[in-house]
Amino acid sequence: MFAGVFAENFLVQAAVRGEPGLRECALALVDGAPPLTKVVAVSEAAQRIGVAIGMPKATAAQFVGVEIRARSLALEKSAHAALLDLGWSISPRIEDTSADTMVVDVAGLGSIFGDEKAIAGELLERGRACGLRLNVTVAGNIGTALVAARGIAGACVIARGEEAARLSGLPVGVLELSLEMAETLERWGVRTCGALTELPVLELSERLGQDGVRLHALARGEAARAMAVAEPGHTFEEEMELDDAVEELEPLSFLLGRLLDQLCARLTARALAASVIRMRFELEPAFEKAIESKKEIVRAKNLPGVFERELQLPVPIRDAKMLLKLARLRLQANPPGAPTVKIRINAEAARTRVTQNGLFLPSFPDAQQLELTIARIANVVGETNVGVAELMDTHRADAFQMKKFSATTEERDKDSRLPAMEKRKQTAISCRVFRPALAATVELEEGRPVRICFSGLRGEVAVAAGPWKTSGEWWRENAWQQEEWDLELEFRAGRGQKEQGLYRVYYDWKCNGWFVRGVYD
Repeated sequence: MFAGVFAENFLVQAAVRGEPGLRECALALVDGAPPLTKVVAVSEAAQRIGVAIGMPKATAAQFVGVEIRARSLALEKSAHAALLDLGWSISPRIEDTSADTMVVDVAGLGSIFGDEKAIAGELLERGRACGLRLNVTVAGNIGTALVAARGIAGACVIARGEEAARLSGLPVGVLELSLEMAETLERWGVRTCGALTELPVLELSERLGQDGVRLHALARGEAARAMAVAEPGHTFEEEMELDDAVEELEPLSFLLGRLLDQLCARLTARALAASVIRMRFELEPAFEKAIESKKEIVRAKNLPGVFERELQLPVPIRDAKMLLKLARLRLQANPPGAPTVKIRINAEAARTRVTQNGLFLPSFPDAQQLELTIARIANVVGETNVGVAELMDTHRADAFQMKKFSATTEERDKDSRLPAMEKRKQTAISCRVFRPALAATVELEEGRPVRICFSGLRGEVAVAAGPWKTSGEWWRENAWQQEEWDLELEFRAGRGQKEQGLYRVYYDWKCNGWFVRGVYD
């Protein structure tokens, strides 16, 4: 059994999916270069007030209450991708028939969704979740499923042997006739599929050729063919072209939220989540100041700029509100430098995470909420000042960089499974570094430190190890040349007691001074 899925009035549905506020409005879509701009699609409400396809834009604009929008290929592309995604959410075998039509192989799905009527209803429900109003027909062959889906609203199941009877009352337009073929059948008075099946096949072949024979078989519900299976993709994209450039963050966030809602609906249909979100903003072209030369105004136009941002997510996420908060924080810290005229959001899909907490493991914060908290902190202190300190591959003692913090459950579980003995082997002494290093005064005897003063403390050197001489990057302004010592110091406390500590001390030949780098824990 095959399910034919058809999105009626697809151009209007694509526009309404991108702008849900137009759902109940009288909408007319126009296309073409002025002054030849004409109406190419209308909603049912627009039809009722008299707006028709082919009408000039100026004429359509005279109707009271009509909303006119330019046809958007980007919205149609996104709507078509959403149609395919809901098909893959039901079955791994679908056919990408056309922009508004697909075929779904529903064989073997009864144990999951129920009978054919339940499968058709499930496709309708998932279509509504993706912002599409569909017609779904389940039949024994692909031709019948497609023809009936174009002519029968809602969900329908056609049993084997009933194809001709169920298709007989449908107009011949559901057979997707060419313009010439439609005019010929109209002149003959053939307006329904039943009337077409009554014509003799031999005479029809003589007058219309093989196309006539094919249409006759389609009208009888006997046009069987193989299915061209489409390969599913794992990259999801939503795009929106703006009529007016948007400069403020608040309206831009509203548009981002709409795109993310659509994106997450598609991810949910495929049981996937986003691991990386890429945002691309095409900016409005900038104009140089007008220059008056020989009583002529000369304007130099720059090419539109592109502003891109990327969200590396700690775990796969498909929560649209969470993604919008992260996007807002990223744009607040570094907004686009000019008004935005086009938005494109791209998501790399991954499997949703499965959380299995152990009975004897400590609880950890939710990774999504932790990522949002880190993003808020980065918005205040800067992205380069938040994360995990990582040593750089250099001999400079204080060289480090910040890398992105990620506390995934896999890393925690791996650490928790380590035996106690293995954990003890990994334990090592650590040095708590002072930033900046503390200036010190050091007394030497025979070239070795014996006493040191820093931060109001005076200590006697009990044990000294060193020196270790290091230098590097002589070709740069921040070159270094140092002698480092490890000193065990004794400080006198009250009542004759002594306190000890192990410190790293170095002499900087560039500054000609002693400094305390840190203390060992």
